Amino acid sequence: MSRREFGALTAALGAFSSPLAMAQQASPSASGKAKRVIMIFNCGAPSHIDLWDPKPDADPAIRGEFQTIGTSVPGIQVTEMLPRMAQRMDKLAIVRSVHHKHSAHNSGMYWSIAGRPYRLDSTLITPSPADLPGFGTLIGWLAQQDGYNSAVPPYVITPKPHCDSFVYLTPGQFGGCLGVKYDPFVLNDDPNAKNFQVRDLNLNSAITQARFKDRLDILRQFGDHQQSVVSSTAETRDTFHETAVNVISRGDAGRAFDLTQESDEVRDRYGRHSWGQSHLLARRLIESGTRFVSTVNGPSITWDTHKDNFNSMKTRLVPPMEQAYAALLDDLEERGLLDETLVIWMGDFGRTPKINTDAGRDHWPSCYSVVLAGGGIRGGQVIGSSDKIGAHPETRPVSPADIHATVYRALGYDSQSITFQSHDGRPIPLCEGESISELLI
Repeated sequence: MSRREFGALTAALGAFSSPLAMAQQASPSASGKAKRVIMIFNCGAPSHIDLWDPKPDADPAIRGEFQTIGTSVPGIQVTEMLPRMAQRMDKLAIVRSVHHKHSAHNSGMYWSIAGRPYRLDSTLITPSPADLPGFGTLIGWLAQQDGYNSAVPPYVITPKPHCDSFVYLTPGQFGGCLGVKYDPFVLNDDPNAKNFQVRDLNLNSAITQARFKDRLDILRQFGDHQQSVVSSTAETRDTFHETAVNVISRGDAGRAFDLTQESDEVRDRYGRHSWGQSHLLARRLIESGTRFVSTVNGPSITWDTHKDNFNSMKTRLVPPMEQAYAALLDDLEERGLLDETLVIWMGDFGRTPKINTDAGRDHWPSCYSVVLAGGGIRGGQVIGSSDKIGAHPETRPVSPADIHATVYRALGYDSQSITFQSHDGRPIPLCEGESISELLI
């Protein structure tokens, strides 16, 4: 690796860096059952009525084409599109009364992943340094506040970022007001590709560890003769440099991203598609120490079924998603990881109860479903209910902030008392919601 290549790597490794004391020190309490989080995010928003909250007695213009089926838990039903999840219902908790007010994709995704409304309801927005951070950023930040020292990044997004399009990325998924050093490691590649490999996480095969050490020693000697520069930029660069040395020297990150170490049987189980291999990669990453992985079932707003909703869900969208989801839960359980890994399934919002003239469903933030399983979550239950057509919460209304507060509590964090600093210097609590006590063990 040349000095120029090494310099480029150090500049790209903000997600691997050690913490800055930007707010009060916070450590999880012993009561937290979860140690890490995997979020399955469906960009574009899947229909809640056609998956988790069927309305078998509604008019066909509401009910849609899919039949309702029973699950392994008596009294809980889903649609025929989820046969694997129906069998695993004892592990799942469905929250059927989630709602917010943003109907545009990027602002809706922001509200979902940040637990707060964006300053305007729009798709044509992009990340900025003023953004309040979302789930992944804050959990990665908390990990680093707690002394995170793994060679793998604390927060990873695979395979692509949350976005309405690759021109308009979703705010909240990056470092925002915490700074670029808390940005996620975004894969930006297809883990199902034949020659998939994350570059620059290992030493060049032509360079031995001893030779690498010699080069570092020479670099340090040059540094000893340079005048010190006292600035936040210089400190950040030094941090990235040290992190890059650690990543390359240890090689743990390269191994974690190496899917060729998995058997064909395991890879087939997850599905030989981008979503399946992203879920498998998520399992490998959390085994290696990563605290938050977002698997984006995209690319872009792939679930935006304004047209041909039923055929798209039946042939293109749900089968790979469900295969990967079921495989992830089973694999985590078999490896003894599910009890400490909280798995969240969500999207931007729901979709309209009434089917439109293009056999599609449109945006609907007034009521939708979020599903949780694993670390600290009591499975085999439904929280809240929607009205008879799935348009509005009927019982136990829940906000995205309440989902966030529940996750933080499962991790052992008091989301009201722990604060971070906003772009204008104000202390902001991790979350402004109330945890859903029925969900927690």
